[in-house]
Amino acid sequence: MSFRASESLSEQIAQHLGQQIIMGDLVEGERIQELRIAKELNVSRGSVREALLILARRRLIAIYPRRGAVVAEMSPQQVKGLYELVSMLLQLLCRKAAENWRQQDMEVFVAQLQRLQANVDEHDIEAFHEGTFEFFRMAYRFAANPYVEDVLEDLQPAVRRSYYLALHTDRRELEEAFSFLKGVMDSVMLRKGDQAAALVEEFCAHQRNLVLDSLVRVKQIEVAWAQRHRR
Repeated sequence: MSFRASESLSEQIAQHLGQQIIMGDLVEGERIQELRIAKELNVSRGSVREALLILARRRLIAIYPRRGAVVAEMSPQQVKGLYELVSMLLQLLCRKAAENWRQQDMEVFVAQLQRLQANVDEHDIEAFHEGTFEFFRMAYRFAANPYVEDVLEDLQPAVRRSYYLALHTDRRELEEAFSFLKGVMDSVMLRKGDQAAALVEEFCAHQRNLVLDSLVRVKQIEVAWAQRHRR
């Protein structure tokens, strides 16, 4: 792995490990060993330790005394709370965007939707996943509220993890997600903020339920596997 000078080493390590958690390469409850990571990335243990603190603040890992760092749990309660808050903030963002957009603002969003459509056509889940967050990040400024932007950025790693899981539940989910984004864009351009907000609320509930169903299936598989090995 090569690192960029424009970001701190600890931040880059955190992004590297965070991406593994989001994509499921590091799974819930898995221990993250400082020494192993330091050797794999050829960095100091101090830098890894700082990276783990960043990941803990982003709710991707938990750090326990004498046990160390483990990948954070995705419990039903946490998923429900996460989507509840994100839904409220994105609804606010959509209403503000519908009120405040100007013609020159829309070109970048139209271009981004075209890129997302290409991702859907190619069934490129990773690129679509990343492009969705870029779509909403471009809209932050419409809120004209730095607190909204800060909270959304703070929640983003946990949302990325849930959203990545949701996109992998069904091949049709890419089309569903794109249809949602296009619907929000159309509503905003018509200055129908309430309509855009209603779409956000509906889609967040849809995604939440997909993630919750996936968690149930994972737990069922784990129980069945454990019972099989106890025989």
